[in-house]
Amino acid sequence: MNFRPLHDRVVVRRVDEEETTKGGIIIPDTAKEKPMQGEILAVGPGARDEKGEIVPLDVKVGDRVLFGKWSGNEVTIDGEELAIMKESDIMGVLETSRAKKRKKAA
Repeated sequence: MNFRPLHDRVVVRRVDEEETTKGGIIIPDTAKEKPMQGEILAVGPGARDEKGEIVPLDVKVGDRVLFGKWSGNEVTIDGEELAIMKESDIMGVLETSRAKKRKKAA
């Protein structure tokens, strides 16, 4: 991908969630909502504070994140549909390795 976001913006690839419910019901495409999880593909250098110094972002390439349903702007880069959003639109980073360890321990 030949795209570098500016300031505190990030490029996110939406990650589809499971297509069936716990009861085994398959959800048709027309009933699906836009995914609210994604993988960070690129990050900007950070926003500037009052002193003019760059404050680096808390997210990094490869992080899996949660964000609002209508967050960001939809763009197509190299034939792939992506979202560009500010870091403040991201609600949090999913810690997948910790979650898996907890499930195994239970």
